[in-house]
Amino acid sequence: MNLHAEDDVIAPVSSGTPVAALTPAPDADRAVASRTRTFDNARLRKDFAAQDAFLYLDDFLAPEVTAQLVHSARSLLDEVNRNYLPGHKQGGSVSRHTIDRLAPFIAELYRSKELIGWLEQLSGDQLQVSPADDPHAYALYYYTRPGDHIGWHYDTSYYEGRRYTLLLGVIDESSCRLDYELHTRNPEVPDQPGSVQIPPGGLVFFDGDKLRHRITPAGPNEMRVSLTFEYVTDPNMRPWRRFLSNMKDAIAYFGFRQVFRQMASRGKDAA
Repeated sequence: MNLHAEDDVIAPVSSGTPVAALTPAPDADRAVASRTRTFDNARLRKDFAAQDAFLYLDDFLAPEVTAQLVHSARSLLDEVNRNYLPGHKQGGSVSRHTIDRLAPFIAELYRSKELIGWLEQLSGDQLQVSPADDPHAYALYYYTRPGDHIGWHYDTSYYEGRRYTLLLGVIDESSCRLDYELHTRNPEVPDQPGSVQIPPGGLVFFDGDKLRHRITPAGPNEMRVSLTFEYVTDPNMRPWRRFLSNMKDAIAYFGFRQVFRQMASRGKDAA
């Protein structure tokens, strides 16, 4: 089903109703293992290294997981926070804080030991989940109006270590593409451009500080939803970087109320 430019809702569930209460969720670890154990993981690890920490698979998620994510994405449409940064970004986002309340299966998938272990095989790094106050740890990104896009950027890590991005295709009723450039941080290797249209259940995994990328603009009556997971090698962050990260999240993605209300709530809990 396509989304008209003036609409941002497709049969959403009532606000405050957890998605898990409507449909039985699959077992995240079992579903991931059913896929990853069939892959040639040694070859995928070589591909990831040869492409300077980048991998694209057009068929990754088990069908029941994709179906659950599609249901979650449609059910959360009325929770989307839209942003517009002239010349760089237009679109909508749902942060991990909202997902925790209304779509807990996504959080379970993010923490799947099978998934994290497989990503560690690819990256060669020991990965950790992002801290509980990071709204980007897992988030849904919506392109539902003509011109929705994000310009060229890196997923810059404000953490002490590296931050890896796992991008999962959820809904693609659009002409949007992920354009990217490999090796831009390596002066010894020429930049290598590429472009993919990620189908539901597809995967892109990369080191956020190495991959320059963008999402091309959506056209009329189109809809694209992606899910990103962020994993880190060191969850520590210096205070001034925390401030920069929070401001970026508030302005460009989730809104001041979402970002700073969560911080205030944690402060009260600590007190």
